[in-house]
Amino acid sequence: MRTDHALFPMLMAALAVASLALMDAYMKSAALAVGALSAAWLRSLIATGIALPLWLARGGRWPQRAVLTLHLQRSVVATFMALTFFYAITKLPLAEAIAISFVAPLIALYLARLMLGEIIRREAIAASLLGFAGTLVIIGGKVGQAEFDRDTALGLAAILTSAMLYAYSFILIRRQSQVAGPAEIATFHSGVSVLLLGMAAPFLFEMPDSDTLRDLAAAAVLTVIGAMAFAWAYARAEAQVLVPLEYSGFLWASVFGWLFFAERLTLPTLAGTAIIVGACWLAARGRRPAPPPDTI
Repeated sequence: MRTDHALFPMLMAALAVASLALMDAYMKSAALAVGALSAAWLRSLIATGIALPLWLARGGRWPQRAVLTLHLQRSVVATFMALTFFYAITKLPLAEAIAISFVAPLIALYLARLMLGEIIRREAIAASLLGFAGTLVIIGGKVGQAEFDRDTALGLAAILTSAMLYAYSFILIRRQSQVAGPAEIATFHSGVSVLLLGMAAPFLFEMPDSDTLRDLAAAAVLTVIGAMAFAWAYARAEAQVLVPLEYSGFLWASVFGWLFFAERLTLPTLAGTAIIVGACWLAARGRRPAPPPDTI
């Protein structure tokens, strides 16, 4: 199969989004059972056990200092991004959390200009403002509900923090994917998380039961699939081409939230998401993926 077609990076990014949305559902179940930190640490541990042999089988070598620095930088960002997200989905419905996190790709458009030199079009600026308005609609609907409490406030704070880190992660993976292969990226992504979260594990770790371990194993496999698919796609297309595909995650989150947890969608969440998806379409209009780099 040809992999140099203009649509192929977009299909791979869509696969990554679907895989990670399903991973989020498994992780919500695990985090509710043993806490966000224990679930995140075990997921990273299992994912490292999957990714490391794949990397070594492909002749993996220790990266040069500049590449290693980039691996460490993104892995640290991704670790705390994931931890705050997993905490948030224990306090908020899955689709709602995903919808609020959609502000991240719009923030990433500005970071792509600052850090990657990508030109921001007027449509992208308008899209970022529209997306921010959609996020406010969702949050406003949540604040206006009668059951708004401390846990909900903590969940909103956590998901907004995660979204900011996610936006930065978009830019780092674009750089990272141009200097390293998917298996190497997935290995360091999970391995560094094991080390970072492991420092807190002696104090906060809870041993999961067999059902929770199965959820974590499924989440780890999906994490590796998503990380490698994203790395492959971002090596072959600009960030502003691929980030709009993140919005397909809301559909998956809605389905998985209903199947796993019987979560219902609220009108403000639907309205806010529609606004953000409209912003996504505006930002992506008229864009085509860049050709694949010769080094990948």
